[in-house]
Amino acid sequence: MPTFLNNQPSIKRDELNPKDISSLISVIEENKLWETSKEVRRNEYLKTAGSIDTNLYYIEKGSFKIYIIEADKEHIIRVGYPQNLLAALDSFITEQPSKYYIQALKKSSVKIISKKTLQALIDSNPLWTSWWINVLEMLILQQLEREIDLLVASPLERYNRVLQRSPQIFQEIPNKYIADYLRMTPETLSRIKKT
Repeated sequence: MPTFLNNQPSIKRDELNPKDISSLISVIEENKLWETSKEVRRNEYLKTAGSIDTNLYYIEKGSFKIYIIEADKEHIIRVGYPQNLLAALDSFITEQPSKYYIQALKKSSVKIISKKTLQALIDSNPLWTSWWINVLEMLILQQLEREIDLLVASPLERYNRVLQRSPQIFQEIPNKYIADYLRMTPETLSRIKKT
């Protein structure tokens, strides 16, 4: 076990809420586990499709979109804004080239921790391991919920569900990207927001 994890503060089960990453961020900060930080200009790529990226990014400021290109069209699958964690999850998990692009929507800054360092932290304490499993389970449930949204819900229902789950998205992400994320035209989103 890396020595920097031997002296970590005691962790209580009730402090590890998988919906709240602040405990994780605090332990990373206290143990100086961030390996680097990066400033990213508007429209600059944090990563591109076809590259391997096993880093986890913590957004300090700015916003990002994660997307794929299919039939020459961009499809946004996730967005991120301050106090969010961001990763090319396919590459992070498999350590193979990713299908995803991660691009800054405005001037942004991120802190970076590698999968290896994060895994050492997770493995250092059974509570962290349990918490990480809960985070991954929540991510799977969110993805399933999103798939259901896109298959059965009307644009209004999709809008309301995202507004309920993530109201900050409407302050941090430009409308044209939200519309793409919700699989509707910007005009439809504008009409919905006015009602």
